[in-house]
Amino acid sequence: MGLYDSVAERLAFMKKMTPAELKKLGSARLSDIVLQEVARSRVRITTLEKRYPQASPRELAQRIVDEKKNLASMVGGVSGVFGLVALPADLLFMAYLQIILLTDVATLYKVNLKTERARGEMLDLFGYANGLGPLPRAGPKVLGKLAAMLLEKGGMQTLGRAMPLVAAPVTAYFNNQHIQMVGEQAVRFYEGFDKAHAKAKAQRKKASGA
Repeated sequence: MGLYDSVAERLAFMKKMTPAELKKLGSARLSDIVLQEVARSRVRITTLEKRYPQASPRELAQRIVDEKKNLASMVGGVSGVFGLVALPADLLFMAYLQIILLTDVATLYKVNLKTERARGEMLDLFGYANGLGPLPRAGPKVLGKLAAMLLEKGGMQTLGRAMPLVAAPVTAYFNNQHIQMVGEQAVRFYEGFDKAHAKAKAQRKKASGA
């Protein structure tokens, strides 16, 4: 079942690489993407927790990262063969994939992404992980603008795109490494959130019992 789920997710992801889907994805509002992913993310996390009932949150988080790394490598391998022409599409998909990754990790750590504050913190995490700093609360409003910001900053290692003979493997490698880094930052951030939540809960319990 796990293999089927993985293949199905990859096929669904690749279907978004058509011109029509790219246009829709580029004009999608960030808040809408996150909110749409919350329900799907809960299903993914529930399935993962049932499959690995003894695993710690950190171990589950790494499994999430590994799956997204597979998708990132696949996108890098496909877009890399087109060189610089495919760079905007690659950055668009990487931005999209990172948002899905962050949504999954946040959901794993029981963060309520339906609140504006939690979504804002998640997007700030995205910004810092990509060298953009905190994202303005008023924007970028669409995923395409976010990808453009990454391009302007030279984010996510553009070197591989400029080397036609080795572009595909180099791009896939950089995509893979970047997803790992973003995942690790997300785990560190949300583990701190989780521990703070547990501490506050314990303090409230102690106070009510006093």
